[in-house]
Amino acid sequence: MIAKRPTALFLDVGGVLLTNGWDRVMRKRAAETFGLDADDMDERHHLTFDTYELGKLTLDEYLDRMVFYKERRFSREEFKEFMFAQSKPFPQMLDLIRYLKKAYGLKIAVVSNEGRELTIYRIQKFGLAEFVDFFIASSFVHFRKPDADIYRIALDIAQVPLDRVVYIEDRLMFVEVAQGLGIRAVHHIRFESTRASLASSGLVLADQER
Repeated sequence: MIAKRPTALFLDVGGVLLTNGWDRVMRKRAAETFGLDADDMDERHHLTFDTYELGKLTLDEYLDRMVFYKERRFSREEFKEFMFAQSKPFPQMLDLIRYLKKAYGLKIAVVSNEGRELTIYRIQKFGLAEFVDFFIASSFVHFRKPDADIYRIALDIAQVPLDRVVYIEDRLMFVEVAQGLGIRAVHHIRFESTRASLASSGLVLADQER
């Protein structure tokens, strides 16, 4: 059976459209910049970050547990400014999704694990709301990948048939969870391979047409 051309794209953000919001490399960089104990910070991060991503802690509360549990020589605002500055765009992927939305009238939904303040900053900084219709962020809906319910929420909100959705995700386990629900999923490794996978689903860029 020939797969139907998608009418909706579900997208991860970190690792697909933008760099990760706050990963191990960024935390190591923060420890070096602010003179922190990297191992202690990482341990505290792992004990509490899932709760932040689920929307059950504010960013300030998370930072209280990870960094500001004692007096520091730098301010909370300085540290948050550093955190936010780590986010960088992947221009090719952003341009690709913008083009496909305009060319095919797609519904675009973000399905991401991310804390509220980081999510909102990244939406505003990189203009994601200009082409994304729905943001199903873990901190908004209180479900976190790989919980399958976050994908079910995305499907309910998008109101698109299952066979008309393609999901782009850089973490293989999350790809597999989505596939287990019957969602076509692309394991994003690099721009070229994802572009080719979308073209094989019928979402073709103008310069790919014959």
